[in-house]
Amino acid sequence: MVMLKEIQCFARVAARLSFSTAAADQGMSQPAMSQAITRLERAAGVRLFERSARGVRLTAEGLALLPYAEQVLESAAAFTAEAARLARPTIHLAYPPLIGALAARIVRRMASRSPAIGVELRMAGRAAASAALESGEVSAAILAIPAPVRFVTAARFHVTVDHVAVPAGHVLASRSALVPADLAGHALLTPEGRPWAGLPGHRRLLPGDDFAAALDLVAAGAGLLPIPQLLVRTVRRDDVRFVPLEAPDLRITYALAWSKERVTGELLALVQAVQDALWTR
Repeated sequence: MVMLKEIQCFARVAARLSFSTAAADQGMSQPAMSQAITRLERAAGVRLFERSARGVRLTAEGLALLPYAEQVLESAAAFTAEAARLARPTIHLAYPPLIGALAARIVRRMASRSPAIGVELRMAGRAAASAALESGEVSAAILAIPAPVRFVTAARFHVTVDHVAVPAGHVLASRSALVPADLAGHALLTPEGRPWAGLPGHRRLLPGDDFAAALDLVAAGAGLLPIPQLLVRTVRRDDVRFVPLEAPDLRITYALAWSKERVTGELLALVQAVQDALWTR
């Protein structure tokens, strides 16, 4: 049976075209490297290398077999990496699209722990995240407050709503900044659960809390959308303008939520990682 070690030796000698250098790379003696190549040649029934006073070169058979050897080594590395991933504890976290950067920081922090804990992310709006948390499909979710009372929450943080998305041709699109009074008489798109207290204008309630999707309605002229700068930084559209809004008390509060019946060591580590990620970058 051809062993992985012999294939590794073959690929290394082929890369170096030197038995002694390849042996040093592998932490082996030169005789041991030569013996590994001999075993592989016998198993394959072909010569892989030709040696001469001028050095080492691949035979035609060795050159033909080298891509297959490299594929074997790549598959072995992928197998090892996937086995390591499956062996480590994993927790599933639902998060709203708005805070994707924070979710990524949380994953990195959990991966840097000892022992590492994997985090499988699921981007989901409030309703979908709550349903996944209720069914146990995810271990925790980052939800806008107020969260359903059946969940435990911690690590609260605020996202300031400091811009208004308006259609590109709108009368307010050319303004350098807006105050709440400027919105009077205009339709305001209101994601589910966001009352936007203190803002004038009449409301048009949107299902869910997907701000990015709501921008399509803004572009279509359905209304104006108060929006956090977090999203403004990531969106580039010619049909929508983002005008700064001077309303310091307008914000969305989020928190990490979980079911009190499903507390694990991994969940407690996640709570700590979220708290750390909120305080550092």
